Amino acid sequence: MVPRSPALGTFDWLVSIFQAHSKWKELDRKTRRQYTQGLTLFANYKLKDGSRAGAQQLSSFTKGFVDAVYAKLLVIEEVNERGDVVVRERRRFANVAMISSRRAWYVGQRAQEKIVPANNPFARMGLKTRAPGQAARHTPTATWDELIAFRATATRLGYDSIGTAALLTWEWLQREEHVFGAFDISHYRPSERPNSVRIVHLKNGEEAWWPLFDEGGEAIFPELMDELDAIKRAVSSGLAFRRDHPHRRSATPLPWITARGDLRYLRSVVKTIVVAAGLRAELSFTSFRHGGFTEAADSDLTDAELRAASRHRSAQQLPAYAKRTQKQLIRASQKRREERIRLARIVRSLRSE
Repeated sequence: MVPRSPALGTFDWLVSIFQAHSKWKELDRKTRRQYTQGLTLFANYKLKDGSRAGAQQLSSFTKGFVDAVYAKLLVIEEVNERGDVVVRERRRFANVAMISSRRAWYVGQRAQEKIVPANNPFARMGLKTRAPGQAARHTPTATWDELIAFRATATRLGYDSIGTAALLTWEWLQREEHVFGAFDISHYRPSERPNSVRIVHLKNGEEAWWPLFDEGGEAIFPELMDELDAIKRAVSSGLAFRRDHPHRRSATPLPWITARGDLRYLRSVVKTIVVAAGLRAELSFTSFRHGGFTEAADSDLTDAELRAASRHRSAQQLPAYAKRTQKQLIRASQKRREERIRLARIVRSLRSE
């Protein structure tokens, strides 16, 4: 994307400063990939004189210039099969270009304050996540019954560990990037803490040792623990969830995270399981995490209990702060399980009438 030796003070040079900075290394792999795409999109935009936006000196950047480039990046013209020119919006990619450029400017200004102007032209652009009048997009939320059906079908198709991972994301509210890209088998019941599991919230770095047994020694997640115990016996080190299905191509189970750092192959397998289970086609792996959150809310968890479980720092993502304690984690899990059992009893009662 950037010339080997970008001219000092250009946007290309700013990108190189950003990507060599410790702040870049602190970003998770998915965000780095998105930022790279966004920075590339802006830098490679061709101006009227044929030059690239990335080759322009930062001292010449104005808010008007940035807004004009954003307006151009927001729409793209394509030719369909009939030869017609179709204009479509790519708001998400254009927004990422502005957000990543804004971050690069701030980091570059602190690192090279004599060269990078203090006024950030990418700041306060008022970016909208969707076009006016466009309905908001929501991730479909799975139900408990849909989770059960998904897990049963995953087992039938030989994807047992994906079924286990679906239960894990429901119980522990973890994103798929963590479940398949960061959850190491050593995080589960290590010798120094055999009654706990290490849970990390990748977005804010929050982590906790989640208790697996209550004060009386009762297992809080018996089904999930049975399956994870089996995985731990088979996997000595590394990622807990790998491509271990019997019909895999590789003799050695490979990570679900691809070399490009994405989960596209996993998502295609999840879709296959969803279809085979006869579930709603719009369901995804993330739907099970959302289902876990919904179950938690329906189980009357307090703000403190829900934040303890999800590792969110505020009630706006859940406006008060509270200490996350082991007791909160245990009670939150017990409430959810009690509500699950209560609903199952109601269903059985209705069926017997």
